[in-house]
Amino acid sequence: MNFIDLIEKKKHGKAHTKDEIGFIVSSYMSGCVSDAQVAAWLTAVCFKGLSVDETAYLTEALGKSGKIINFGELNGKIVDKHSTGGVGDKVTITLIPLLAAAGIPVAKLADRGLGLSAGTVDKLEAIPNLNTNMSTQAIVNQVNNINAVISSQADDLAPADKKMYILRNEIAAVESDELLASSIISKKIASGASNIIIDVKYGSGAFMKTPEDAVALSRLIVKVGKILDKSITAVVTSMEEPLGRAVGNSLEVVEAIEFLKGNLDNGDLAEVTYSIAAMTLLQLDLYDNISEASAYLKNLVHSGKALEKFRELIIAQGGAAEVIDNYDKFTLPCYKVECESKKNGYIQNINAHNVSCAVKALGAARENSSKPIDLSVGIFLNKKSGEYVKKGEILYTIYSNNEDATKIAQRYCDEAFSINETRPSHNNLIYKIISTKDEDDNV
Repeated sequence: MNFIDLIEKKKHGKAHTKDEIGFIVSSYMSGCVSDAQVAAWLTAVCFKGLSVDETAYLTEALGKSGKIINFGELNGKIVDKHSTGGVGDKVTITLIPLLAAAGIPVAKLADRGLGLSAGTVDKLEAIPNLNTNMSTQAIVNQVNNINAVISSQADDLAPADKKMYILRNEIAAVESDELLASSIISKKIASGASNIIIDVKYGSGAFMKTPEDAVALSRLIVKVGKILDKSITAVVTSMEEPLGRAVGNSLEVVEAIEFLKGNLDNGDLAEVTYSIAAMTLLQLDLYDNISEASAYLKNLVHSGKALEKFRELIIAQGGAAEVIDNYDKFTLPCYKVECESKKNGYIQNINAHNVSCAVKALGAARENSSKPIDLSVGIFLNKKSGEYVKKGEILYTIYSNNEDATKIAQRYCDEAFSINETRPSHNNLIYKIISTKDEDDNV
């Protein structure tokens, strides 16, 4: 085969065979083709697309480009969760201990963040000494010992996906549905997961801007999962405004701990966490309905079992578990700036994109994979949508290490808040659920 011929083929919208997709991936991994040639092919894919079969071929080739984790007796039982990313999204940190406390083995391969916000790995590294760069064997051992692990993607797991994702980010080819779906599921193939929960977000703080776009991606993910014999539930959720009140790495870990302590039973973070956890229990046939599953999960939180599982995870990965009881153990920023509301009224909306720009200005997120981030800075939203604020009350708080960055962040946050005299109606964060098990859903 000739790689240039394959670029031409896709430029003209023609479908690739499974062997051709395999050749593209293997040629890239072996160094037989340049980044420029692969970039040309990826660009052609963005414009001409891939069929569902082509997407499945690419997914399988990426997933099998390295090792596949073997969990032995737990094979077929492992659960993995993925989010397409959003502002203040710390659901992985609340969800994994909760599912593990329910007796479900969860192996989460997480990412570092690019663009809108930091990733789960970045956030967890705010915990002193916590190791997220675990070997394949260490991942297997930890899941067998405590039912849970959250680790970065090891170099030998789906390395072609990792290499291709970096290139996609450099050439603005991240938002292709087919490339997104193949990247997401390929990592789950490598992680050994058979049961997968995907949180597909839409809104100002997400890659997908409309619920229709998010549903289209979700359906593609589920279709590809069916072809590759993976049980997948895609939960489409809103990211029009930040999830929870904390945006920034250590701040988000603190908020996740507060949830696991049972102190945040209401609000958007609880709604999304319990909904996704309950859907997982239904997917595994452990419960028949959402309400009973949710009641069981809330008991795990209020009994302290979910928090204890998170403590076990931190200790197992070498981290300082005392942060759970003493938040001063996190690295603290130099400045705390409380910003007041300039008017009375109800919070109508908090634009997630503006808040993401604010935390990026503070240094809590990165544009490229080589850039370091500041784990101590961020923004706390003292008021959320639907709440009333009086002029002079604290609207949000900036945690910063740089005065100039603080001023930039404040401008973004002031623009993010929409306030008027009318109380807004509550909108459910869960827009749609699409599952390989739902026979009535036309996936």
